[in-house]
Amino acid sequence: MDAWWADRSLAQKIFFGIGFGILGIGFAAGLVWVVMLLWNWLMPDIFGLQRLGYWKAGGLAVLCWILFKGIRLGSDASSKSADRKRRRQLRGYMTEGQAESEDAPVSP
Repeated sequence: MDAWWADRSLAQKIFFGIGFGILGIGFAAGLVWVVMLLWNWLMPDIFGLQRLGYWKAGGLAVLCWILFKGIRLGSDASSKSADRKRRRQLRGYMTEGQAESEDAPVSP
């Protein structure tokens, strides 16, 4: 993959960047539209709430992202590597524990 990207000219790289940016914006706009449709389909009938416009649905989507995913400042690459390291240690303990239980004599 790196060789493929290195073979591209600067103009091609800029074109790919702009293309992926447009796709990302389109995906976000589609997500807001889906939130708006689902809210307006379900919430007014079930709970008697008001219908949402497009921008309010976008605000709701951002609020849900903040509340459920959280805002992480800085790079979280170190936390991901720490999680991987902790998982490896836990797997190591599991295999050691399983090996000890297999070596233990079975009482009748």
